[in-house]
Amino acid sequence: METLKINGMSCGHCTSSVTKTLEAIPGLSQVTVNLDKGEATFTNSGVALEDIRAAVSKIGFDPGKLT
Repeated sequence: METLKINGMSCGHCTSSVTKTLEAIPGLSQVTVNLDKGEATFTNSGVALEDIRAAVSKIGFDPGKLT
């Protein structure tokens, strides 16, 4: 499992948007987004981090570092 910080989420709609975006990326699975922690956790099967960060940025959130 990998964890990516997501800055800018403030409500359930935000977490839903991030979840749907990450689930739509082929190669990511078991996506969980936690509003309180401001992070997304997922299993990554070879997707480049920059592609994940670009998808999150495209919907208006600021992806932080992978932890």
